[in-house]
Amino acid sequence: MQFASVRIITDDLDRLINFYELVTGAVAERPAPVFGELVLPGATLAIGHSDTVPLFGPGTAHAADNHSVIVEFQVDDVEAEYERLKASIDTWVQEPTLLPWGNRSILFRDPDGNLVNLYTPATEEAIARFASRAPK
Repeated sequence: MQFASVRIITDDLDRLINFYELVTGAVAERPAPVFGELVLPGATLAIGHSDTVPLFGPGTAHAADNHSVIVEFQVDDVEAEYERLKASIDTWVQEPTLLPWGNRSILFRDPDGNLVNLYTPATEEAIARFASRAPK
């Protein structure tokens, strides 16, 4: 099995795609007017308009209603990302902080209120853990 993507459902597709293009530096692929994907090394972030929800079953997803998932991106330098994004993010949840598992992290909300975490492994243990996951 191969992990394919995480999909966010939104009522404002262009706004959310523009936001994640800013955060990731990637350009979204737009195979349909109601759908886009940011294909990044290791994972794909898919963003679908709420008009796509009936394709999966009426009421199966609700835009801007996430209370349990955090979208995470590993970055080379979380401090530099914080400085780069500081003025562009409306809702900061956490400024650069060292977490108990060894990652230095920033946490903010996207325009739909979804939590986004950018992190850099910072302790020796965290660096070793992520190095062991690198493709060989």
